Amino acid sequence: VQLQASGGGLVQPGASLRLSCAASGGTFSRHVMGWFRQVPGKEREFVGAISWSGGRIYADSVKGRFTISRDSAKNTVALQMNSLKPEDTAVYYCTAGPEGRGDIATSRNWYTYWGQGTLVTVSS
Repeated sequence: VQLQASGGGLVQPGASLRLSCAASGGTFSRHVMGWFRQVPGKEREFVGAISWSGGRIYADSVKGRFTISRDSAKNTVALQMNSLKPEDTAVYYCTAGPEGRGDIATSRNWYTYWGQGTLVTVSS
């Protein structure tokens, strides 16, 4: 599975941004899809994930502000980010879990496929 993330940029605090991830080369509907983020010098951290049936989980730090969705017809997964804060600044990575595994995990070691990352900067 190949993943291509896009949509990052520079925004002011309180603004919204939508990231998108296009998947190719696999059976999209059989993968849990997730988003992680990383700042220099820190571990890559879980942001949220969505199962093939639409179940979602989020990190506490983004709950209520971020929403994950998937479009199986287009093989894409999106991360809608609202009320952005400076601490949301990071490189955001799209990821896919092992094919056929429907359970959602928060550990980055569980995920099998990774995109190249897209930079989100929240600053005034």
